Amino acid sequence: MPVATKIKPITGMYKRMVVTHISTSIGLGVAAGYFWWYGYHIPAVRRRDRFYAKLEEERIRGMGGDLDL
Repeated sequence: MPVATKIKPITGMYKRMVVTHISTSIGLGVAAGYFWWYGYHIPAVRRRDRFYAKLEEERIRGMGGDLDL
C-alpha cells in the first residue's frame, strides 16, 4: 500500500554544509588576521620604532651633536 504523502529526499545537504564551513572558516580567519594585525602587530611596531628613535636621539646627544632631523 503506497504512502499518501511522500517526503522529498534530502538533497544538497553535503554541498551546503561544505560551503557553510568554508565560508565560516574564511570569515573567522580574516577576522582573526585583522585582530592580530591591528591589535598586536601595529602597536608592537610603533613601540619598537619609538624605542629606536629614542636610542638614536640619545646617541646623537651623547656625541654632542644637534638634533636637526
